[in-house]
Amino acid sequence: MSKVLIVDDEAYIRLLIEQTLEDLEDQGVEIFTADNGVDALAIIQAERPELVFLDVMMPKMNGFDVCQAVKRDLKMEDVYIILLTAKGQEYDKQHGEQVGANVYLTKPFDPDQLLDMAQLILKV
Repeated sequence: MSKVLIVDDEAYIRLLIEQTLEDLEDQGVEIFTADNGVDALAIIQAERPELVFLDVMMPKMNGFDVCQAVKRDLKMEDVYIILLTAKGQEYDKQHGEQVGANVYLTKPFDPDQLLDMAQLILKV
């Protein structure tokens, strides 16, 4: 069973992404959510999702730090991380690449694009 983790401190964004991906649940994809980086890291370690939609600016632990912990410290290179952020400066994108993010998307994003990416990554 494929697993997806949605991490954002804004409840409406988590809900929007979750509703966008809900059709994937019919295809056996399990969806988890977290509202901060510390909880996200714990879920990633426990559930090993194939795909993580990860906000950058969050309480407790930001998305850059979560991504780096997953990719570098835990050596979980197989976890596909899409950083979602309002920070669209070139420096921020480079920082995302440096910490190991697979994709860096700025908000506002197109929900259909997220669904397409999820289907491609999860092969569903």
